[in-house]
Amino acid sequence: MTPPDWRSWKPGVLATLMFIVDEEAGRVLLIRKKRGLGAGKINGPGGKMDPGETSLECAVRETQEELGVTALEPVKHGELWFQFVDGLALHVDVFRATRWQGEPVETPEAIPLWTSLAELPFEEMWADDRFWLAEVLVEKKHFIGRFLFDDDTMLSSDVVWL
Repeated sequence: MTPPDWRSWKPGVLATLMFIVDEEAGRVLLIRKKRGLGAGKINGPGGKMDPGETSLECAVRETQEELGVTALEPVKHGELWFQFVDGLALHVDVFRATRWQGEPVETPEAIPLWTSLAELPFEEMWADDRFWLAEVLVEKKHFIGRFLFDDDTMLSSDVVWL
């Protein structure tokens, strides 16, 4: 399958991801997802936006629900545009925060994982993460990434740095 015409692409689902970075310790707070899209994979906390909610509000809420942690002063660093062969069209705003309140706890949705920024577990993550995540976490870059997936298999990728 060829990638969609991204100029006219419209997402059916709006979602967010939050990456809390402990710069002093050189680590990031990730999760092992326990259910839903990507169950079993390692990712950042996040999820679908509720009606009337901004992407920032969603990212903070989802992080609280999944880990019991409140991200403080998060900054949007990018957008992920995912088209799946099965028809799912997903737009994800990506946030990064360096301050937070609370200690991460396991919930029915996620297991918290503090992970070294130098050793991100790409082999257990979505395939697209290799193309943008380290640059966002370490170099604080901004981007738009467009990806075509067939289930777990990435068929095409395009990342534009802003």
